[in-house]
Amino acid sequence: MSGSVLSVRDLTVRAHLDSGTRTLLDAVSLDLGSGEILGLVGESGSGKSLFCRSLVRLLPSSLLKIESGSVLLEGRDLTRIDDREMLQVRGGEIGMIFQNPTSHLDPVMRIGDQVAEGIRYHQGLSAREARAAAVEILSQVGFPDPARQYDSYPYEFSGGMRQRAMIGVALSCNPKILIADEPTTALDVTIQAQILRLLIDIRDRRGLSIILITHDLGIVAQTCDRIAVMRGGKLIEAGPKRAILARPQHPYTVSLIDSHPSISGEQPAPPSVHGDAGRSARPLLEVDDLHVRFRGGGLFKGGAKTISAVSGVSLRIMPGETVGIVGESGSGKSTLARAVLGLTPLSAGHVTFDGVDLAQQRKAGLAKLRRETAMVFQDPYNALNPRLTIGQMLAEVLKVQGKVARAEIPARIGELLDLVGLEREFADRKPRSMSGGQCQRAGIARALAVDPKLIIADECVAALDVTIQAQIIELFRQLTAKMNLTLMFIAHDLAIVRNLCERVVVMYRGEIIEEGGSEEVFARPKHAYTAALIAAIPDIDPDKPLLQGAGRSHDPQTTSSKRMP
Repeated sequence: MSGSVLSVRDLTVRAHLDSGTRTLLDAVSLDLGSGEILGLVGESGSGKSLFCRSLVRLLPSSLLKIESGSVLLEGRDLTRIDDREMLQVRGGEIGMIFQNPTSHLDPVMRIGDQVAEGIRYHQGLSAREARAAAVEILSQVGFPDPARQYDSYPYEFSGGMRQRAMIGVALSCNPKILIADEPTTALDVTIQAQILRLLIDIRDRRGLSIILITHDLGIVAQTCDRIAVMRGGKLIEAGPKRAILARPQHPYTVSLIDSHPSISGEQPAPPSVHGDAGRSARPLLEVDDLHVRFRGGGLFKGGAKTISAVSGVSLRIMPGETVGIVGESGSGKSTLARAVLGLTPLSAGHVTFDGVDLAQQRKAGLAKLRRETAMVFQDPYNALNPRLTIGQMLAEVLKVQGKVARAEIPARIGELLDLVGLEREFADRKPRSMSGGQCQRAGIARALAVDPKLIIADECVAALDVTIQAQIIELFRQLTAKMNLTLMFIAHDLAIVRNLCERVVVMYRGEIIEEGGSEEVFARPKHAYTAALIAAIPDIDPDKPLLQGAGRSHDPQTTSSKRMP
């Protein structure tokens, strides 16, 4: 790193609301070195994304104003240039890539044209020259056949390939600075490692500077040169990554580090709750040679194809057991969960819940599943009805279940809120007034309202900050111990599964390829794919290098026609 390409001094942003003025960024000062990767970390609402949007004057509302401070890009103050000059800066000098590429790629525009558009606008090349340059960029970001894939649309690619395309769009303008806003949060661990490796390679080849926004200190430890920690709109700590990770000065930074579910940590796997009697008891859930197939594709290509989403899966889960189901997108995890709950038809095989076979006694099986199982979803906001208060939502479930007398429903709502660690006043609040962690607690309360024997949690902490993740995982740990719940925990974050689940099941392309006690599987994985998943987890140890070529031997297919639902 040599010199500063960007120097921010006392940047202050305020929201001018009817109720008064609120400070969102409070005199933030920060430098970005030439060729440096800076990790900007903090929880949701800390001001990370707003800070980066302020650099290019793309504030999310007209009510927000940059009140004071300076943003010097190689000596030029971006807060003082006119809008026309700012258009040249956006993309041309500062590029951005976002968390969800699907929302930021044009669905009806070819991938290559989206890359070429920036080249033509900022470099003034002809259509033929821009296409050639775009093909070269697609090659640089890892498209295996860029000349052919230039003419493909975003929907034809996997999430990892769409994120590569998004990076290609950002690079098309040849910027000096790249802002990456949570670019790997929605990706599987092996694809995440590939994208992070790609960002490092691009930095090394092009010499550009990168601001990497994330809440995962493992990513920062293995990717970044320096760390800046934000909370409540203020920069509370900044410095070289080794110094910050080894000797954090602020209590909040200490809590971030302590909350990271490091796979190499000393925390033991959860002890089994079963003695010999428990192991010999009847399984609560039995899955035998389960197949789930879908008819898909082929509308314009000569006939529909059969896609096997789950292929010959057999699984037994005992009462009170906590089992982690792990694997990449397309491995069949969520399809298995939907089949277990009777939400997806079985093509072959059996699902038996508490002695009732769903294939042979479908009506009785579905009725039993509705009464005794529940699900917790990935997105805590979209999983709740925005028009209902939390109390109304819980009352609705309790009335439908009919297990609690109507006169006792208010008291039961209070008990459910107590169980998930929410104050009873939350009964009168709607989801929009709550944080993501609070909404997820409410979602767990809704699941508990069924009085279930089995809860399936499908990526239920993937969208949450690391400190909130730790709280939700601890809540699950307490609930399973207190209520003897059986938990099927679906995730692609193996570190969380290691810390929560006593047993782990690894899925790959619709099949179970490995299963066993968590401690045994993580210490001595038998399958190369399991070993690759474990090796790809970003560790909070800065001396552990990011896995080279992570997951390439198991790289998900590039087009949707080859991917499973």
